[in-house]
Amino acid sequence: MIKTLPRAKSLIELLIQHGIADNSVLEVMGNIPRELFLPPSLSHQAYNNDALPIGQGQTLSQPSTVAFMTQMLRAHMAEFSIESPKILEIGTGSGYQTTVLAKLFTHVYTVERIKALQFQAQRRFGQLDCYNISCKHGDGWEGWQAKGPYDGIIVTAAAVTLPEALVAQLNDNGCLLIPLGDTKQTLTYVRKVGQNVQQIPIDDARFVPLIQGTII
Repeated sequence: MIKTLPRAKSLIELLIQHGIADNSVLEVMGNIPRELFLPPSLSHQAYNNDALPIGQGQTLSQPSTVAFMTQMLRAHMAEFSIESPKILEIGTGSGYQTTVLAKLFTHVYTVERIKALQFQAQRRFGQLDCYNISCKHGDGWEGWQAKGPYDGIIVTAAAVTLPEALVAQLNDNGCLLIPLGDTKQTLTYVRKVGQNVQQIPIDDARFVPLIQGTII
């Protein structure tokens, strides 16, 4: 039986109905207080399966999307027998997806272009005793080359084209999960095996755009 916060029980049941079968993902998401990542005025919606605004024109992804991408990442690591994978997240945002990853992987590197959001997210990581997260204020299109290569990269904003810098920072047998497109977006699973890079469309998606540059 999956143990969750009482207020998260209905959300976890919904995620199961949405096809989330990884019990580790379900248990982690069922025990993270999602309201901590929202403005107080929206805390009553924390356990709805909705994307919610967090300021600066950014959103907190809906839980089913977070769960699905995390489950895919874990499945890839299992398929290739990658132990203690190095994970990069592009788009820290509120820090919710980062926290989910940090509870499931040894260490997570995360890049956020908006300094105010990065600062707020780091405070939340401290509140939740998540000390296996390294944060950078930078341009997500460029990744974080100095800390690479990575076994898995999750991008939580939509790019019009595949960022070549991120593909270059993938380890052999690594994967990149990224929404691609402009008005019509597709969550895409990118696998790198040797010199071969394969793009596999997964599902329709709706994310904020991945914008170049930084905001202080």
